[in-house]
Amino acid sequence: MLCLSKMINFAHINNYTIDTSIFSNLLHDKIVTEFEERFADYVGAKYACMANSASSLIYLVGKIFTRTFTIPSMIPNVVPNAIINSNSYFTFTDDVDWVGDSYTLCYSNLFKQKTVDSAQKVERNQFKNESDNEIDTMIFSFYPTKPVGGCDGGMIVSDDEGIIDHFKMFVMNGTNSRHNNWERNIELCGWKMHPNSIQAYIANENLKRLDEKQERMSEIRKLYNEAFSLKNTSNHLYRIRVSNNDLFVNHMKKKEISCGIHYRCLHNHKVYEMDALNCGEPMPLSEKASKETVSLPFHEQLTDEQIKYIVDVTHASSYLI
Repeated sequence: MLCLSKMINFAHINNYTIDTSIFSNLLHDKIVTEFEERFADYVGAKYACMANSASSLIYLVGKIFTRTFTIPSMIPNVVPNAIINSNSYFTFTDDVDWVGDSYTLCYSNLFKQKTVDSAQKVERNQFKNESDNEIDTMIFSFYPTKPVGGCDGGMIVSDDEGIIDHFKMFVMNGTNSRHNNWERNIELCGWKMHPNSIQAYIANENLKRLDEKQERMSEIRKLYNEAFSLKNTSNHLYRIRVSNNDLFVNHMKKKEISCGIHYRCLHNHKVYEMDALNCGEPMPLSEKASKETVSLPFHEQLTDEQIKYIVDVTHASSYLI
């Protein structure tokens, strides 16, 4: 049996000590543009706009494209909150398979355009392979625990330059320039949602290592799949079913293993009654999954010995379904 000197963490967050003197300008340094170009190329898109968070970009989608969204009930509450604050509405779905992957956030009948929320998934040529036309958009997150972790931040990509130019103006207070000068034109009433250079720098460094990280994540996922006879495909979360996820999480914590629950249902929360078109309607798959699914530790720093310990403790428990 593995002898543990400390808790096995659920996720790994890369920590960097950064000399900020490397940035000519902390808020509008060229590293932001460099990262946008690198990220767009990685996912197979022509253009990209970085913002201070993915939820800011979801908010802007509501302002620019549509007033009606479709979101899973099992989702972080930052998503419906961003939609509501953009004065938009949404419908909950009983989709439980999107977790660790992506889903269609909204579709504009007027523009014949879709926006995909891919906050939990980043793959090479992903946008190129999954988009239907050049005006489609896809949103990514650089929250510390996401595939390309950073000091938070988000990115929206598209093959339509005009769409991305609009987002760049919206996140830069409505101006048409990222340079800190007094000659810039104010084109529209935007918001202060631009990223800073530290956010771009950290995410850019982690993007450079993503292929290496994904390779190790695939190895870990294979070990888990073999141990639990599953066919999970996500490189972000590894979820299993247990009889009671709250009790299981507490059980694993006593064994020095940190687990997570992704996610709780939102469709029964009264706070969303005014804005969710189907709030309170039964969603049996989501209600069942929110009580039974649990996420095991899943990050590239896990050793094979730690994985074996996690598997052994899980199998030895009375909760595994």
